[in-house]
Amino acid sequence: MPIISIFFGIVIRMNFSDHNPPHLHAEYQGHEALFDIRTTELIAGELPRAAMRMVTDWIAANRAALAENWDRAYSDRPTFRIPGLDQE
Repeated sequence: MPIISIFFGIVIRMNFSDHNPPHLHAEYQGHEALFDIRTTELIAGELPRAAMRMVTDWIAANRAALAENWDRAYSDRPTFRIPGLDQE
């Protein structure tokens, strides 16, 4: 599962050929959550409140790049890194 971004200790990943809806996996301090790229809604799992807010803000700010990465990953093409909140 390629890493799309890392910021403030949060690791963002996408699986190749993953199921719909378009989503990403966020990992932070032993927690993992799946977020819908289109809506920023939590699909499954949990993160601490502050980490969840950072992830949803980051998704909202990078929706177009995430959609492009989803299309690439879904069709087994290489993904690209997206700057994190601490790199913008």
